[in-house]
Amino acid sequence: MYNDLGARTREANEISQKSRSIVSKFVKGNAPEDRIKQRCVIATGDPAFADLMRFNNEPIRAGIKAILEKAPIFTDVKMAQVGITKLGHLCNVRCVLEEGDEISGKTGVTRASAGFMALEKELDGAIIVIGNAPSAALTVCELVERGLHPGLLVATPVGFVNAAKSKEIVRTFDIPSITCMGTRGGTPVAVAVVNELVQIAIEDK
Repeated sequence: MYNDLGARTREANEISQKSRSIVSKFVKGNAPEDRIKQRCVIATGDPAFADLMRFNNEPIRAGIKAILEKAPIFTDVKMAQVGITKLGHLCNVRCVLEEGDEISGKTGVTRASAGFMALEKELDGAIIVIGNAPSAALTVCELVERGLHPGLLVATPVGFVNAAKSKEIVRTFDIPSITCMGTRGGTPVAVAVVNELVQIAIEDK
């Protein structure tokens, strides 16, 4: 039986169990990639979303390792910070939005981009979660070009300006990443990925 960390009441657990049962008919299998795809389908309400997911450079192994080693988790928006479970791990979950006000004021870049720039020295080995801002994904890619190596990059930004492009660029780098294809995505997808990784990490202990 699947036990969702976020389902803390009887009704929530029943909903979680039923959702997983329904989705498993569309996305078959119980391998870690299958489970992450299933969770993303639940988050989007769209069975077709499973086919958009991409896993590069052993991201599940890398993500589990980072979680078990208590690596910090940095998010682009507060919605992701709030949505990521705080149960089952000891990773500090931080949002970068308040970290780069001076940089964004001087350069005009988005606050999410500026936040990652400001925290560059703290990002090596960290789990970076971008569900909303393509600009932040592009900034992280620039930092990777300069030598940054995150423990895992989850990049599922949504929209029509640079969302698809930013994820394509992420996939060109030799770093562990979980992304989705095209303009679709969003913070609920990024949160679903991380929360399922936490679930898998707990089971693998």
